[in-house]
Amino acid sequence: MTSASVRFSAIQRTAAQTRVLDAALSLISEHGVSGTSLQMIADAMGVTKAAVYRQFKTKDEIVIALTERELAGLEESLEAAEAEESAPRARELLLASVIDEAIRRRRAVATLQFDPVIVRFLASHQPFQQFVSRLYAVLVGGSGREGRLPAAMLSGAIAVGVMHPLVADIDDETLRRELLIYTKRLVDLPG
Repeated sequence: MTSASVRFSAIQRTAAQTRVLDAALSLISEHGVSGTSLQMIADAMGVTKAAVYRQFKTKDEIVIALTERELAGLEESLEAAEAEESAPRARELLLASVIDEAIRRRRAVATLQFDPVIVRFLASHQPFQQFVSRLYAVLVGGSGREGRLPAAMLSGAIAVGVMHPLVADIDDETLRRELLIYTKRLVDLPG
């Protein structure tokens, strides 16, 4: 991690900001970013739009904060994997953590990975790009051009694997076990 990098887990949010983020995530999960307004967030919280503005000036700020909050859960695992001497062991440890986090946050995963507004916006957000590059460097062995397709396939497999309607009735432990088996194949790890 470079000294210029920000640790997402070190970003402190007030209780009011956390309430805004929780309401926003719920609404964005249902309506997408484009279909969610600051007024809708305020209404869901039972406050005025001005109260939301006091916490976040724009919807973009909310999207960034939501993404930072979600990625914070993977920082420690990523750092441990980067410190691991064995690349296959690092890949296995990080993959398990990514899957655990995806299962824990099933609704958020789909929202944050597939909403076109979020995808476009985060493509230009440097801290997010740095984190994702590090993540996929460990998981697929490359963050440059050669790693993009395997990274996209792995990302899609995990996201769809936790949120698809066909798996809605599968308990978390079974889903975790099965998803780990299939994704290990994608990253060339023994099952």
